[in-house]
Amino acid sequence: MSEVEKEKVVAVLNRILESELAGVVRYTHYSFLVFGFGRIPIVAWLRQQADESLAHAQQAGEWITTLDAYPSLAIGPLLDSHIFDIASILRESLEAEKVALDLYRELLALTEDRSVALEEYARQMILVEELHAGEVDKMLRRPGTMTTPPERGTAPA
Repeated sequence: MSEVEKEKVVAVLNRILESELAGVVRYTHYSFLVFGFGRIPIVAWLRQQADESLAHAQQAGEWITTLDAYPSLAIGPLLDSHIFDIASILRESLEAEKVALDLYRELLALTEDRSVALEEYARQMILVEELHAGEVDKMLRRPGTMTTPPERGTAPA
């Protein structure tokens, strides 16, 4: 791992840690705000996402200490429109997933061909985040349609 630019890698890993910790808070918070007939499975899914974000934060923290650095105690930005319908919650989740995906891609760019272990970690996390973003996108689609509808108040692309 001596070939990686340690300070840059640690900085990205700390941003990943902060982003994933924000995910724990965000998904947990969202789970409190779900009402209606579909509440139970949606709450279970949101709490599963909070657990997954915690696991991702722990992985990032372990990498930081493996690189002999100090894990951040900060938490990333919390997106919250204060609109609590499921579609809005899912759109906010998708925005946060894109932020995390960009961070993992940034880590990959810093580690590619320099550290097999960190490169594989970044690739695996990109895989997980891309699959998750795809699932959220599918959840936003109306049954029987193949594309995600635009947000209210925006023109179709």
